[in-house]
Amino acid sequence: QVQLVESGGGSVQAGGSLRLSCVASGSIFSISYMAWYRQAPGKQRELVAFITGGGRTNYADSVKGRFTISRDNAKNTVYLEMNSLKPEDTAVYYCNEGGFSWGQGTQVTVSS
Repeated sequence: QVQLVESGGGSVQAGGSLRLSCVASGSIFSISYMAWYRQAPGKQRELVAFITGGGRTNYADSVKGRFTISRDNAKNTVYLEMNSLKPEDTAVYYCNEGGFSWGQGTQVTVSS
């Protein structure tokens, strides 16, 4: 059974930065597709970024150039570095493994 534990959320002012982490257990992490999603109040959950086992990445247009997804296979961890944060980035951020397993989410709040 895959378990995902996110951390690193918090409250920042616009223009600030945060780094989210997601530690995975119970999977062959090194070959797993890993992704970050977010869900703002009243909105559907949306894909923010993903990284394949081979390191290929892709980003939502709204975060390109500001967010960076990376992984450390030795630590079974995927990161989301978020820079130049905007109020519209406010959401609960979820880690996803293989398109199936979800973490509990971590709140990110950006104030103007």
